[in-house]
Amino acid sequence: MTETLQLPFWLELVTAVLLLTGSLFALIGAVGLLRLQDYFQRMHPPALASTIGAWCVALASIIYFSWLKDAPVLHAWLIPILLSITVPVTTLLLARAALFRKRMAKEPVPEEVSSGRDRGN
Repeated sequence: MTETLQLPFWLELVTAVLLLTGSLFALIGAVGLLRLQDYFQRMHPPALASTIGAWCVALASIIYFSWLKDAPVLHAWLIPILLSITVPVTTLLLARAALFRKRMAKEPVPEEVSSGRDRGN
């Protein structure tokens, strides 16, 4: 027969809070994706919120399974680390592709953001 393991309440609470926080960030990203007006604004909420949500879920997984095995279980960090590297890169490339398509179609594009240079204003 399998033996059921009783986890401490504080561990269950921390894990539950981290999982709920991660899902809340995912929900915020989805709502931001639906509510914002144009493509360039819609890119930010899912990219930022999903990455933060993935960190929360990975941390909950690490805490929970490290307690079960009585040893650090850190391989769950691989997912949010890779997300933290790839999400900004893909977001930047998608933004550049969308900007290029708008320029080729002679559609209005968002104004350039000053990169610290004085534009004479």
